[in-house]
Amino acid sequence: MLRHYEITFLVDPVLSKEELTQIPNVYADLLKSNGCEIVYIDHMGLRHLAYPINKKNTAVYYCIEFTCTDPQVIDQVELAMRRDERIMRFLTVKLDKHGVEYNALKRKGIIPWKEAMAKAKAKKEQAQQEAAADQNNDAPSTEEKEPQNTES
Repeated sequence: MLRHYEITFLVDPVLSKEELTQIPNVYADLLKSNGCEIVYIDHMGLRHLAYPINKKNTAVYYCIEFTCTDPQVIDQVELAMRRDERIMRFLTVKLDKHGVEYNALKRKGIIPWKEAMAKAKAKKEQAQQEAAADQNNDAPSTEEKEPQNTES
């Protein structure tokens, strides 16, 4: 059975540019040699970390999406990543049909959550404008009213 996976890993940012471009290719070649098919290699770039890892506040992110029939290959790749000092962290995820579809849309440049967020933001702004207009209509007029005589 053909299964879809992705491995996201963080690389030490102090490496040279040549080493940074070589690292994902090393793991892609390892996957290919074990019978996997590489779908996409995503270089996400240098990003700030939420917390320091190995006394570093930034890392270079990569994501390799691939298909595989033998799940034992995952163990081999993860062992190689554990032994590699250049890899700060990694995470392997088995993708379901929705994950595969989402990644395909992301590669095409169509990211559904961005569109949904834009629609929700527009709807919220419209509701705020309508609420502000209703407040202006319900506000008492500025005409002066005659004081009522309350003497008994």
